[in-house]
Amino acid sequence: MSVLAAFMVPHPPLIVPDIGKGSERKVQKTIDSYERVAREIAELKPDTIVISSPHVVMYYDGFHISSGRAYGDFSRFGAPQVSFSEEYDSELVKEIEKICDSEGLPASSKNGRDILLDHGTMVPLYFIRKAFKGGKIVRLGLSALPYETHYRLGEIVQTAASNLNRRIVFVASGDLSHKLQEYGPYGFAKEGPEYDKRLMDVCSRADFGELFNFDEDFCCDAAECGHRSFLIMAGVLDGMSVKPTAYSHEDVTGVGYGICSFFPKDRG
Repeated sequence: MSVLAAFMVPHPPLIVPDIGKGSERKVQKTIDSYERVAREIAELKPDTIVISSPHVVMYYDGFHISSGRAYGDFSRFGAPQVSFSEEYDSELVKEIEKICDSEGLPASSKNGRDILLDHGTMVPLYFIRKAFKGGKIVRLGLSALPYETHYRLGEIVQTAASNLNRRIVFVASGDLSHKLQEYGPYGFAKEGPEYDKRLMDVCSRADFGELFNFDEDFCCDAAECGHRSFLIMAGVLDGMSVKPTAYSHEDVTGVGYGICSFFPKDRG
């Protein structure tokens, strides 16, 4: 089986100690869950870690796939000393592009060379690389295309990995609602807690078909950022019976941080 596991994770720079400087302890449940995810990935020893992030270059009508050099740091958040130098799995990138092209699905790395790693990618890598140094990466952006197209991209990632006999884990990076508390970055909206409750329920059951039932206006009112990332992840797991586990959910910063794992059991 090419897809070893998938993980839904948030990306608050706050949880990196060099950035949080102690304030990260207020979301300790999230940190503990992230460390668990990192240990599980280390045990799987994947060939490639595929990460979808809402903070990569985003196109209205297509998907960005990164290529070139994979490097970046947290200078933007006052911690340039926390840096990353990764290697993209160029063979898997080309296979994904080839299948997308054959289907007319707009996804390309041609305009994506040497774009710095974003925090939606680096926060997961911060924890993963503390536990596991191996494996190359693939980084995917989101788009304004329909939910179904994001799901199809995930299916293509699964097919591409299978074609190359590549053992992958998929990391869907995305925060939940940004409107959970009055003191949060966008204030409070009733749709915020409702989104988080529904999303965590869906993912705790791995009932991914329900992800399509989240009205886009509702998602906008909730100020979520990861929904399309989670749809790509669902596509990666298409056709598989999976064991879902919800590790944690926190809302103390006014932003929802949810962490879940999905381990395939068999086809079906």
